[in-house]
Amino acid sequence: MNLLPHDDALRTQLHNEVHARPSARIRLPAFIVLVGVFTDGVTREQECAHLQELQPDLTLQEVQGNFVRLRLHDYTLKWERHTEFTRYSLVQPLPEGAGLGSQDPELMSHLKLPEGWLASIPGRTFAAIKLIMLNGDVNDPQRSLEQARTWFGDHPVIASRMGNPAHSVVVTDLRLRDSGFERMLVLAPEGTSPTRAGRISQRLLELETYRLMALRGLPIAKVVGAQLGQSEKELANIIESLEDKDCNDQALLNRLVGLAAGVERMTAEHAYRFAATAAYDKLVNERITELRESPISGTQSIGEFMKRRLSPAMATVAATAQRLGSLSERISRASALLRTRVDIATEEQNRVLLEKLTKGQELQLRLQTTVEGLSIAAISYYVVSLLLYAGKAAKAAGLNVEPELLAGALIPVVLWLVWKATRRIHAKLYKGF
Repeated sequence: MNLLPHDDALRTQLHNEVHARPSARIRLPAFIVLVGVFTDGVTREQECAHLQELQPDLTLQEVQGNFVRLRLHDYTLKWERHTEFTRYSLVQPLPEGAGLGSQDPELMSHLKLPEGWLASIPGRTFAAIKLIMLNGDVNDPQRSLEQARTWFGDHPVIASRMGNPAHSVVVTDLRLRDSGFERMLVLAPEGTSPTRAGRISQRLLELETYRLMALRGLPIAKVVGAQLGQSEKELANIIESLEDKDCNDQALLNRLVGLAAGVERMTAEHAYRFAATAAYDKLVNERITELRESPISGTQSIGEFMKRRLSPAMATVAATAQRLGSLSERISRASALLRTRVDIATEEQNRVLLEKLTKGQELQLRLQTTVEGLSIAAISYYVVSLLLYAGKAAKAAGLNVEPELLAGALIPVVLWLVWKATRRIHAKLYKGF
């Protein structure tokens, strides 16, 4: 029995989006490995084939979404596909001898994955993290921190307590080791639920992944910033040239078009990266907020470290994106000024041309008037000549007529009639306009 109208085509997909990437359930102690790779040029078929090395019955249909969790013999592997990258997360039991009593323990030889499987993941690595989650005393963070420093090989670390009230301690050095991985350590009390442990790991791994993705805009911003400096100088020179009335407008237009094309090219190439950087930075800040950190005396917290190190980079990217947009607007204003200058010059040329045309028409009218006077005289001459011949013909026929006297007497009349006829023709022509 249908209780509702037919579903919209996207209803199920949009409804289930909130469950698209559920947190893992992790039992402590645990060893977690995350590898993030860029997937430009990598197809889902390639990723599916690689996952099938672990689970042969996996189908391509199962990886058409963005999330797959493989539950294998004594470990799990999570595959997550994002817009620009894919993450592979391995969760397995903690190797023996890797607890707090050890010093800088070696971990990668204890991977449950087949040999070479990680190295053959399709894509280019941008993030690789080893996260160890142990049971520890959260109520004595100083002692836990000293033990963690030994575990990290006495490297400088950053640490904080998470939760309010505190439910865990996180320690990391955010340094790439020779293996290509960075390390994180989480201490949680006995009885920590697998669900909470999964959420803690997800927040920390996402925080570091999004931090690295946000920083991808920094090298581009530095290159674009240098190019923008040159473009801004060129625009300043063009605007200065606009003040010179003798400068060639066509040359200015060519320079301005070339500058505008270069700026639009940079915008088309890098606008997405700058926008993505802002989005990833926002996610980093959200994940830091979700940690609900409280400091441990003697060391920086993750949020404080990020604020001091990440914020300047994000400010550089944001400023570069703003400069790029501002330069495009300034070029538009300069184009408007140049168009105004060209329009004014064109109007001045049109005015001069109209003056020349007016003078030419006046001259033409005078010439026409002169020609019309000559035409009246010529027409009158021919009419009088015809009358003279008519008088001679009449005299030859026996009439008492003096042709010359008759023609001379009719000259005023002929001139008046021809002039009158010409004026009537003009009146008819002007009436049509």
